[in-house]
Amino acid sequence: MRLSHLADYAVVLMTAAARRPAGARLSATELSAETGVPLPTAQKLMGQLAGSGLLTSARGATGGFALAKPAAEITLADIVEAVEGPIAMTVCSEGRNDCALDAHCRVKPHMGVVGNAVRGALGAVSLTELAR
Repeated sequence: MRLSHLADYAVVLMTAAARRPAGARLSATELSAETGVPLPTAQKLMGQLAGSGLLTSARGATGGFALAKPAAEITLADIVEAVEGPIAMTVCSEGRNDCALDAHCRVKPHMGVVGNAVRGALGAVSLTELAR
């Protein structure tokens, strides 16, 4: 399994945000400059992360983005799922039945266990740990 560029960039942005004092307001421009994530991508991702409840946003002169909860309560799984959607190792894990092997597959019933293990591993890594 490999993270997409967007998921990787989201982790980088969230890690940079976690290094700031609690409640600090950040702009996409600041985080883009600090991390090297292109500004349009940072803007898009910060909107997605806010939409997923990981960041809060406020408009105006004192506006910007901030972590929606303490970094210790945000996991790598939360960030990945905010960008990629639910963690699923295979098409059938997503509940789809369009696999050519579907009628004969003996592994399908067990792929949920695999997906849960991967999510559990990613969920065990907090944003605090990533920001160190």
